[in-house]
Amino acid sequence: MATIETAHHVQVAPDGWNGTSVPILTASAAGAAEREAGRLARLAGVLRRTLRTRFAGFGLGAAVVFLFCAVTAGVLAPYDPVHQDYGAVLEAPSWKHPFGTDDLGRDVLSRVIHGSRVSLQAGVVAVAFAVAVGVLLGLTAGYWGGLTDEALMRVTDALYSFPALLLALAITAALGPSLTNVILAVGIVLTPVFARLVRGQALSVKEQEFVAAARAAGAGHWRIMRRHIWPNVTAAIIVQASLTVAFGIIYEAALSFLGVGVRPPTPSWGSMLRVGYTYLEGAPWLAFFPGAAIFFSVLAFNFLGDGLREALDPRLRQPGES
Repeated sequence: MATIETAHHVQVAPDGWNGTSVPILTASAAGAAEREAGRLARLAGVLRRTLRTRFAGFGLGAAVVFLFCAVTAGVLAPYDPVHQDYGAVLEAPSWKHPFGTDDLGRDVLSRVIHGSRVSLQAGVVAVAFAVAVGVLLGLTAGYWGGLTDEALMRVTDALYSFPALLLALAITAALGPSLTNVILAVGIVLTPVFARLVRGQALSVKEQEFVAAARAAGAGHWRIMRRHIWPNVTAAIIVQASLTVAFGIIYEAALSFLGVGVRPPTPSWGSMLRVGYTYLEGAPWLAFFPGAAIFFSVLAFNFLGDGLREALDPRLRQPGES
């Protein structure tokens, strides 16, 4: 018998092994492969339960289409979205311009496609900012409690007491109109939603027996928060984030409509609506197509969020499901 030394194990090879056969799969590699297979199976189960929810498939498909348009806008758009053609002002939809042209002769289809990049970027990045800050505040407040909880939650409640759009409008007006400031304003407005959600989840999870066992075993506070509390609140965060992206899109469109969002000539669905509503009688396509883009994108993320809620909430699963 011969021995084979690996990075973590010493294995015994059969007599006559010449060193040219396939190496023996170590226990650690087999365990890693099994864990990876388990993760893929769980993801497949989540997707299957999500798609079983009514209209969740439509929501997922529409969200993918909007994300694809945002990523490939430079290739997908047939025209330059800021190019002005004064010989084609306010043209009705045609084969040359499927969505028509605006008051400066710019192709509306190209502007809607590029506007998806702005609107979805504002929605997704703003929600990511809100999740990062809100999770940090909520976990800290919920785990530590006491004065820390009181101080953080009073600040959160103060932000939450303002009307969301009014607060975002005030922040953007103070910082100036730009996409970065819109993302920051919307992120600040949405942060209390995640802070309150995570705090409530953390208050419940930290009283569970497995957390007490980890504390008794000598686990530190950071390890308990990271390894035991955080994984048990992620499902609620994923569902809330998918639903909140829709609010981020609406807030960005509203700020741009009011003139404090993205600066012209950068295309934005809200700024396109601002121009379009003045031409509702003579050129209704100016408002119809960006309005439809806002409507279907918000509807898609709401349907997707409902599907994820059905898939990730164990209380809503049918009997016999794992």
